[in-house]
Amino acid sequence: MTTLTISLPDSLKEFIDREVETKGYGNVSEYVRGLLREAQANEADARLEGLLLEGLAKGEDIPLSPAFWSALRRDAARIASKQRSTRSSRRRPQRKA
Repeated sequence: MTTLTISLPDSLKEFIDREVETKGYGNVSEYVRGLLREAQANEADARLEGLLLEGLAKGEDIPLSPAFWSALRRDAARIASKQRSTRSSRRRPQRKA
């Protein structure tokens, strides 16, 4: 694992310390890693949204047959299942007693 050193004003350091304490993170590194993972997920979501909008703008019309809807439901269920497993692995740690 790589180490990264950053400089922060006291107000931000105090904010981070409060977040670590109140949100149940074990240390500042866990908190920052969580923020970075969230930023990565947001960027991926924005990229996907852009690609979807581009596809809608340029795509060809297709017939909306029963087979289309079945395939769409199957794909949506697969994506939802994958998102649930990703979210559960990104959950914040439980607050320590």
